[in-house]
Amino acid sequence: MSTITTTNPATGETIETYDLMSEAEALSRVEACHKAFLDWRMTSHAERATHLKNIAKALRDKADDLAELMTRETGKLLKDGKTEVQLCAAIFDYTAENGPDALADEERTHGDGKRGVVTYQPIGVIYSIQPWNFPIYQPVRVLAANLMAGNGCVLKHASICTGSGLALRDLCIEAGLPEDLFQVVLIDHDVSDELIAHDLIRGVTMTGSDGAGRHIGATAAKALKKTVLELGSNDAFLVLEDADIETAVKFSTMGRLYNNGQTCVSAKRFIVTDAVYDAFVDAYVAQMKQIEMGDPMEKATQLGPLSSQDQFETVRDQVRESVEKGATVLCGGEVPDRTGAYYPATVLADLKPGMPAYDDEIFGPVASIIRAKDDADAMRLANESRYGLGGGIFSRDEERALDLARRHFDTGMVRINNFGAADPNMPFGGVKDSGYGREHGGFGMKEFVNAKAIFLN
Repeated sequence: MSTITTTNPATGETIETYDLMSEAEALSRVEACHKAFLDWRMTSHAERATHLKNIAKALRDKADDLAELMTRETGKLLKDGKTEVQLCAAIFDYTAENGPDALADEERTHGDGKRGVVTYQPIGVIYSIQPWNFPIYQPVRVLAANLMAGNGCVLKHASICTGSGLALRDLCIEAGLPEDLFQVVLIDHDVSDELIAHDLIRGVTMTGSDGAGRHIGATAAKALKKTVLELGSNDAFLVLEDADIETAVKFSTMGRLYNNGQTCVSAKRFIVTDAVYDAFVDAYVAQMKQIEMGDPMEKATQLGPLSSQDQFETVRDQVRESVEKGATVLCGGEVPDRTGAYYPATVLADLKPGMPAYDDEIFGPVASIIRAKDDADAMRLANESRYGLGGGIFSRDEERALDLARRHFDTGMVRINNFGAADPNMPFGGVKDSGYGREHGGFGMKEFVNAKAIFLN
């Protein structure tokens, strides 16, 4: 493959074709980024913050254009794309406002009261490998944190949203960011592995599947490069015996269908206690049956297409295999006769280990219902997964739910009686096969810095 072609998943129409870069060209981008970093690292936190504020303003000014491009490339609802751009602007603002304090030198003591200083210094070029489901947000959460830390950034974006990655770079340059500090490379996996091993790449961060994470993590480890890996998940939302059914149904529907069901931290498994099983399932299926698929550009559309024909086939096959192994389809599950990568809102029940809908992440609008005997059994089933990114608890007893979330839920994030994807002020990341490292909440700014200890006499 010497080119990348982007396609509108709602219509099947070709958007654009791009030439892949040679290894030499990609490496020259890394070298240019490193050269820009050498100047950038000498700027103050306040200077960097001004640049970040300017990028935030540019994002808000271009929100409509960026949202439309993301919808054309990935099929996400236009209204969700606009929300995504606003979140990105908020991340740049948060980083600009909180970065100088988070990264400031710390005064400490050593020995018998002598002065010590801990300083957080940038390390160089960070290589960012990002997926297609949030074409602007995914690269932004790496870019904002590392620009504030004083690093440069090279982005390898998912091929299906190549235009979005290039548009983000253009926007940053127009907003005044030094041109070479943020690079976008259009390369294949082999060249990407060469970049990971390159001496001028000092850290690697990646969002994607656990399989891809194993490969990238191992490749980086061989080169002694630090990594942050935000991988897939099969998030469990627990409907406990005292859950408010209306609240649970509302946020379970939102949590499964947000971004057309293609969110790593969305609600995927619904573990429902016997006491409320029938009430929840009846109400939830009724709600999912009402979801209308349609043109993602239209304001009234509730569910757009999946991001590509490949993604559609993956989801379709995961549902088929689950049904062949005994799963029951409560709604959806039928491939519509229409142009585009559309898959309906689907609910599966009677699931057991060995089925894709039980064991694996389904990256589409497919909900897995799992029956639990009681609250303790629900918590056990939730933690049985090899994944641990997010999760949720529906319960009228908020303090008890908080205790379950704090002490027992083996995930990086837990939602209690609500659903949401990310917040600039709260850490984002997981455990187990969902990866390691954190972004947002001030944590991401310190993932790729040298926490340098200075001992004065």
